[in-house]
Amino acid sequence: MKRALSIILSLVSCLGAFAQEAGTFAPEGTQEFSSPALRYIQDTTVTVQNVADINDYDLIGVNFGLTWSQMQFNPPVKQTWLYNPFYVSVNYTHYLKLFQYMPYFGYQIGIAYGREGYKFQENKETHTIYKIEGATEASMEVVEVPFLAHFHFDALHFKIMANAGLYGGYRFTVKRTGPNVTAGLENAFKDTDRRPEYGLQGGAGIGFVFDPVEIHLNALLRYSWSSIYTPDSSPSIYNQYYYRFAYPLDLNITLGVYFQLTKRTGRTSKDLKRQARDIVENGWELYNGNAESKDWK
Repeated sequence: MKRALSIILSLVSCLGAFAQEAGTFAPEGTQEFSSPALRYIQDTTVTVQNVADINDYDLIGVNFGLTWSQMQFNPPVKQTWLYNPFYVSVNYTHYLKLFQYMPYFGYQIGIAYGREGYKFQENKETHTIYKIEGATEASMEVVEVPFLAHFHFDALHFKIMANAGLYGGYRFTVKRTGPNVTAGLENAFKDTDRRPEYGLQGGAGIGFVFDPVEIHLNALLRYSWSSIYTPDSSPSIYNQYYYRFAYPLDLNITLGVYFQLTKRTGRTSKDLKRQARDIVENGWELYNGNAESKDWK
């Protein structure tokens, strides 16, 4: 009991001394405390390391992935996802600050090779499988060029990303499979098939940053505004009641390796040149007066 009381009295004395010393604290300069315990507290510092500002930097990378495809058909038909095991793209990304202040934005352009298509399933009510030119499944090779607005939020070795924008492309091969594919159309397009393509693309992902290399894992959703055939091009009886079309819908999962073309953090060569020019034009006084500011870091 006496020991506890002694500890309490010591703490009260320490707090009293701190209050007395704090009451005489000068706003400018360094205040020296007379108590050894308070001087120890004063001399003990905690260093907090902030994530450096993100530069307007550039990336180039290659992505490999998988694709799952469907179509938006009218009239609706029974279908399942068509799995295509190969997707590759090369992308260039430029990060920039919105209003020269918010370092969360950028844009991305590139070129991609992949596949899209459809795969029909049996209708349980009618016990039939829908066919196009006798095919129950078709896969088309496509080359695309996307232009996307890019958003990113960075930590030291990690980032969260999202993008959205438009793309254009071209369907250059087709492979139809099924029990009764029309002769001559197994690997050929019809005159009424549409080969140019365009649409909407967007996605999200995460990145692992090990300057100057980054590893990106992304999920992309692509919706085409170009039907695979000319709407209402079939003489089918369906055209008496429906506006016939088929718009591709694709889901891509990709893993990419990216290389930083310019510095992600710290002073860039452009900053160093600007600094040298300012020193030459304005003298060392400007440098000494601004060496600790953000512009000179």
